[in-house]
Amino acid sequence: MSELSAVVQIKNVVKKYDDRTALNGISFEIRKGECFGLLGPNGAGKSTTMKLMYGSARLTSGEMYILGLNVKKNEREIKSRIGVVPQDDGLDVDLTVQENLLIFANYHRIDRKVAYDRTLTLIRMMKLEDYQDRPVEVLSGGLRRRLAIARGLINNPEILFLDEPTAGLDPQSRLFVWDFFQRLKEEKSTIVMTTHYMEEAERICDRIAIIDQGRILDLDSPDALIRKHVGKEVVEFECSPQDSSYYTGRLTAAGFAFQVMHRSVSVLIGHNQESRQVMGLVASDRIVIRKATLNDVFLKLAGHHLRDQS
Repeated sequence: MSELSAVVQIKNVVKKYDDRTALNGISFEIRKGECFGLLGPNGAGKSTTMKLMYGSARLTSGEMYILGLNVKKNEREIKSRIGVVPQDDGLDVDLTVQENLLIFANYHRIDRKVAYDRTLTLIRMMKLEDYQDRPVEVLSGGLRRRLAIARGLINNPEILFLDEPTAGLDPQSRLFVWDFFQRLKEEKSTIVMTTHYMEEAERICDRIAIIDQGRILDLDSPDALIRKHVGKEVVEFECSPQDSSYYTGRLTAAGFAFQVMHRSVSVLIGHNQESRQVMGLVASDRIVIRKATLNDVFLKLAGHHLRDQS
């Protein structure tokens, strides 16, 4: 990749909190105009990476450049040129929707008339017209999230950082936000996001870095990751623990890769394999053949064991 096309450059970045290493020498670049996703289990290092990029945390070692600027030396200028939607929206609940946007515009020293016009435009874009004069404390979680996104766009940022942008939203609100991000992508906006929703990442992101234990496990487009790590299809079936050992033994002998989670077995169908072969090796009352997804990649690379929030 040409350095001129990279708006984020991360080289051998390490971040430590006391004795805990949150990031252990990660390196990647983000291209102008792409939506770049960070995926990983709880505590993998996603939010830490994001906070380093938008200046809410400081590097322990390594190099990071945002819009060609060194984060160690140019924090103020970087913050003036980016937009951030953190997990905790930090909205002022005593102020109205419009007042929240106008005050944030003032933080960026935007001309009052420009700020007013931009605020009304963003309120329309996020469909908040009916709430613009209401205090934030009366808004639903979905409306607050839309307001937080509008606030992140108030300074016409060159990069928009989204940390779990649809966490806790109902399906209808999530679809609205997804459609809005798609429109931003069509305008060639650069978006960097963390998410726990595999469907969200697969639908919106151009490229994805899968992170675990402070390291990047792989980085590519969603389709390329699926082809590389899973294949074209997945056969899922349920069986008892006693039968599982028998069937997985047969699958291993036949050269199939699989993942076992409790009573469920997911068989990954490679490009030179056929799902009907699996049907002849196992017996189950509950068996389905489906398209491989990014969730299969995530479970294969990062595992399916529960993680705590540390």
